[in-house]
Amino acid sequence: MKEQNVQHEAEVLYQKNLVLENIKAQEEERKRIAVMIHDDMGNRLNILSLWLNNLDTKGDELIKKNIYGQMSALIDSARTISHSLYPVNLESVGLVLYIEELIANLSHKINISLHVAPGYKKKDIFIEVQLYRIIQEFTTNVIKHSEATQLWIYLKDYPNSTVAIISDNGQGFDYELVKKGMGIKNIESRVKSINAMHKWKNVLNKRSRLIIKIPCNNELQD
Repeated sequence: MKEQNVQHEAEVLYQKNLVLENIKAQEEERKRIAVMIHDDMGNRLNILSLWLNNLDTKGDELIKKNIYGQMSALIDSARTISHSLYPVNLESVGLVLYIEELIANLSHKINISLHVAPGYKKKDIFIEVQLYRIIQEFTTNVIKHSEATQLWIYLKDYPNSTVAIISDNGQGFDYELVKKGMGIKNIESRVKSINAMHKWKNVLNKRSRLIIKIPCNNELQD
């Protein structure tokens, strides 16, 4: 029995490390593409937009306006694609400001409230990226499927852990029926990658809620 337990623990650790390495590899590739879009393509589009804005169209303001409008749309599209691939500026601005930007971008679709308890400290960049991804995935699922009008995000540091709670006032869901869906799989894979514990506390026709507890001595964050 002891040998079986040791073997089981080794298999669990191997699976955790496999998930971690897989997600890290995905994030690195996403980051490479996102930075390329954000820095190279984004800058080129901005320069072209400035050039077009100063272009002498000999009084044909309609042509100028149409071209400038298309360029602005392309710049916004490039920025959106870049952010969806990887939160390029998260390391410099931090998780809280990035979540606030997400909230602002989704304000026309759902009312999102963010509460950060006093004393919350910046985390390892990998942990913050995964937390952002989880919040992003949860929010996307809520908007698509739950018919919720409100969503709440709560972050708090405790002496030995960090707790994140994401909750909505939508229809909720039966975990056993949807646990194989890509949205739930993606969330839970990211939770595992930061060596965290999690619990779903859903109530059908009332809410969905995800509670995540990340240990401070996170052995998988490096």
